[in-house]
Amino acid sequence: MQLEPIGVVHSIFTAQPGTPVQPAFASGEDTGTVEVYEPFEEGLDDLGRFDRIWLICWLDRSGPPRMKVVPYLDTEPRGVFATRAPSRPNPIGLSAVRLLRREGRFLHVAELDLLDNTPLLDIKPYSAHIDVFHVGREGWLGERAQMRVEADDRFSEDS
Repeated sequence: MQLEPIGVVHSIFTAQPGTPVQPAFASGEDTGTVEVYEPFEEGLDDLGRFDRIWLICWLDRSGPPRMKVVPYLDTEPRGVFATRAPSRPNPIGLSAVRLLRREGRFLHVAELDLLDNTPLLDIKPYSAHIDVFHVGREGWLGERAQMRVEADDRFSEDS
């Protein structure tokens, strides 16, 4: 399997500590730019009509994979696949950001939760008709008060 980045995320966040842990916890001022490389620019056609987009990224600065983690929103160890922690066997990130506008091959986005220079693997449109499911169970996330909204360094390369 080979993955080829289609672009890069430019963000105000340069280190994990202080970065929002999810777009829902980011402010409207947490803005950035998604640079799509030239060979992929044509793929951005029609994207500007969406309020939100999914950014699929490679979390290149996360630490080594761990099967048990204490996620940002909890204080208890959990299986990594029951969390959104970045220290995964394949550190793929999924972020539903607000699309402000497109300028050529650059997308201006808000409610960003990614580090500067994060490699971009793919973009997909967010749809409230397709991407929203009403659920009755949310595992430990539904049972815990959400204690943190910003990352610390627990999943960094050096941890």
